[in-house]
Amino acid sequence: MLFTELDLPEEIVRAVTEMGFTEATEIQSKAIPVMLEGRDLVGKSNTGTGKTAAFGIPAIASIEKGNKGVQALVLCPTRELAMQACDEIKKFAAYMPWVRPCAVYGGAAMDRQIGELKRGANIVVGTPGRVMDHIGRKTLRLENLRLMILDEADEMLNMGFREDIETILQYVPEERQTVLFSATMPPPIMAITKQYQTDPVVIKVESKARTVESIEQKYFEVPMGRKTDALRMLLIAYEPRLSMVFCNTKKMVDELTDALVSKGFKASGLHGDMKQQSRTQVLNAFKSGAINVLIATDVAARGIDVDDVDAVFNYDLPQDNEYYIHRIGRTGRAGKSGAAYTIISGRKQFYELRDISKFIKTDIVRADLPTKEEIVKRKSEHVSEKIISCCESGKYDKYISEVTKLMRENELSAEEIAAALLGMKLSAETRNIPDIAFTAPRDTSVKSGKGRAKTVKLEISAGRANRLAPNFVLGALVDATGMPGKSFGKIDIFDRFTTVEVPEADKEHILDSMAGTKINGQKITVKPYEGRNERFEDDRNPRRQNNSRRGANTRGKGGRRGNPGARPRS
Repeated sequence: MLFTELDLPEEIVRAVTEMGFTEATEIQSKAIPVMLEGRDLVGKSNTGTGKTAAFGIPAIASIEKGNKGVQALVLCPTRELAMQACDEIKKFAAYMPWVRPCAVYGGAAMDRQIGELKRGANIVVGTPGRVMDHIGRKTLRLENLRLMILDEADEMLNMGFREDIETILQYVPEERQTVLFSATMPPPIMAITKQYQTDPVVIKVESKARTVESIEQKYFEVPMGRKTDALRMLLIAYEPRLSMVFCNTKKMVDELTDALVSKGFKASGLHGDMKQQSRTQVLNAFKSGAINVLIATDVAARGIDVDDVDAVFNYDLPQDNEYYIHRIGRTGRAGKSGAAYTIISGRKQFYELRDISKFIKTDIVRADLPTKEEIVKRKSEHVSEKIISCCESGKYDKYISEVTKLMRENELSAEEIAAALLGMKLSAETRNIPDIAFTAPRDTSVKSGKGRAKTVKLEISAGRANRLAPNFVLGALVDATGMPGKSFGKIDIFDRFTTVEVPEADKEHILDSMAGTKINGQKITVKPYEGRNERFEDDRNPRRQNNSRRGANTRGKGGRRGNPGARPRS
């Protein structure tokens, strides 16, 4: 649908046209008419679908010239998103001088924000904490508010802003329009819509493509505790001009930043605890290339708009499959190719990555880490190519006399001087390569057919006497290990113990994962099965023998997380 068909004020259409937009995205064409009608709205839409315009344009259109005070409030989870949304709204309102957007967020000078509010801001875009600060200071009054917008609502709840949002809503008139946008619709989101909205229109827009075809996606499996070394090797081997590294916690961002900087990398971290001035400095340095490795959490990376990121590294696996899409979408922009590399340790992370691959409907290819010898050889070839290019161009001919002088005064040959210079250059290029050898990753392909993978038996210290059933056991195994139910073979339940067939390659992972697990309320231990007199165990009770045989090949209906028979580790 064209913007000219959306019944918008001509000032907005003019501004949008000058920005280069003529056709509305799906979320815009569906949400704008509903908002213009004044109805409550729930929009399920991912980042990158144009939802800022979907709520920003009707918010501008709703502002009444003669009505003083704040008429629209937009809540965002992060400072970057609030700044970005406010900037876009200003562009859409370029020809409507009575519309005065203002961004309020933590980490910035309070006085400046107070000044903007006093000068008549009528659209406020802010983070929950700073909005509450202004409400408490009475510098932000909401009695004239007509439109309330929650952007990235799921992210705000994940960050613990629910109480703040509910507090803010206490200061908002009951007669208002409430609009909520979220990438996911978990129960807490639905609870908010039920409590604070009236008969909302629900619009769901799924991404047509869950990932970008131009992005090369690989993963590297490394031993526990060696991820940092692996990341260093990949950064040196691939030499991305700009790269982003994603971690799940602020602590990990700080630790990894320190580790890379100490080895000479131009790296900097970005997370929510940093002051706004520091965050702005880091982002500017990254955009200019002064630093070329940006290490960030998912939340801190929201709102970063850089088109020249060559590679994205997943140091930690994302906590949500959607986050993987957001992460790798940082590269391969503006028609360019990009690369996304994921570093994993252990079988559990392998299965988690496989789930991500199924979710995005794209293969993530296993690759071997380059060796130190391979990197040195590649660097040597690269330096040699540069030398040949410089010789052919005559760029450094003015230094021939200096070389001749060195040869004459020190009785050196041209080969000796060239070898020394080449060695110095290569030493500088390769000094950060970890002096270690990674073992080649074992075969991590999943064997689903019978007889294809070698199995062993494990013994669980509980049986029928503890009211165990096969589906209880299978559910606990799946929940603790993250492996699919079909990975496990025959489960035999005896009076006082249980045996289960497992892939031999996964034995240690399963033993580690099951430590401290409870099954049906019973704390159990798991160990390699060393053999018992199973016939004697059953012959003690013929009735139980029949039950055991019935259950021997039973896998149960479990195999999914949340199996009612499974009990998580305490």
